Amino acid sequence: AGTELLEELTLEAPLVLPERGALQLQISVGASDESGRRPIAFHTRADRAGEEVPWVRHATGLLAETTAEPVFDLAAWPPAGAEPVAIDGLYEALAAAGFAYGSVFQGLRSVWRRGEDVFAEVGLGDETAPGAEQFGLHPALLDAALHAITVGGLVEDTGQGRLPFSWSGVAVHAVGASEVRVRLSRAGRDVVALELADAEGVPVASVRGLALRAFSPEQFAAPAAGSGDALFEVRWSPVSGGGAPVEDWMLLGAGSQAFADLAALAAAAVEGGTVPAVLVVPCLADGEVRDVPDAVHAETGRVLDLVREWLGDERFADSRLVFVTRGAVAAAPGDEVADLAHASLWGLIRSAQSENPGRFGLIDLDGDGGVDPDTVAEVLAAGEPEAAVRGGAVQVPRLVRAVV
Repeated sequence: AGTELLEELTLEAPLVLPERGALQLQISVGASDESGRRPIAFHTRADRAGEEVPWVRHATGLLAETTAEPVFDLAAWPPAGAEPVAIDGLYEALAAAGFAYGSVFQGLRSVWRRGEDVFAEVGLGDETAPGAEQFGLHPALLDAALHAITVGGLVEDTGQGRLPFSWSGVAVHAVGASEVRVRLSRAGRDVVALELADAEGVPVASVRGLALRAFSPEQFAAPAAGSGDALFEVRWSPVSGGGAPVEDWMLLGAGSQAFADLAALAAAAVEGGTVPAVLVVPCLADGEVRDVPDAVHAETGRVLDLVREWLGDERFADSRLVFVTRGAVAAAPGDEVADLAHASLWGLIRSAQSENPGRFGLIDLDGDGGVDPDTVAEVLAAGEPEAAVRGGAVQVPRLVRAVV
């Protein structure tokens, strides 16, 4: 396509192979815009499906024409000052957690850690290595490089497996490598940057940011037979288990015991205070809303200004901004969206999340009253980008195969 850089790629739905039969795969690349970027999309549907069967979109992204020359060097190996990390039993543990890797993908050989950086050595087996030249970067090498994220402790262990959700700044600098050296580093909350070099330390590929998300087994159910093979739906379900409690959080807004606005928080930071890991913004309807369109415009405008201010101040770069609504989403059978003014907020913040992974969160409550600190703490511990509390249980949205 005349492009060298995968500027971004967001994975929307798992591509599950059927037990029998095949899938049609459609990859489309759009026309260039003024900056030379081209949209790309991946779709599938069941083989021999009729024209009435819709395509399922699995991923969308942007391609760019050029990429900067790589500046990293991994010639010194193992890295000076790095401490070895044990990986014995890694693949057995991953299989027990739901990640059963075949022998081709069990390529992680060694792992080291130095400060916040994790280093890994990855290689293909003797049977696979001769075919490495057929790929820009062999998929088994790239996948095995990501296995070091788990043993290196680069993301919080919440007891749930994690999978790639969105990629940014992906570039291949050399082709045909059968073994690579990898440096992985944090690039944000649940976001990792990667640098890959060959056995001589020469750059092979780089990834500016890879955001990971928890997954549920329901997302990978075997495809149903018939024309429904390619149909998915969003389903809210209780989150399994909780992660480490998040104690470093506070409320933002008038009447809170913390800060009335971001300016007050920034001023406190200048005077030697610290910015909390999570800042919670209550967005609760105050009585009946008579003029819904005006309320939607007012609330989305207020929240958009807050989001821009949050992203524009580097002092908040390592924190999350979480918005709390009540009755703004339908997250359980029989649910009705009662707060239309703040339902639009969910769409706005979801867009902000896609552009800034790990920086924002959404929580929807049931019942009435204010924001209960114990409830908020429980939801934050789940580590989910979106959650709803229904009947005391934390519900999260998952993409599952629809029953048709």
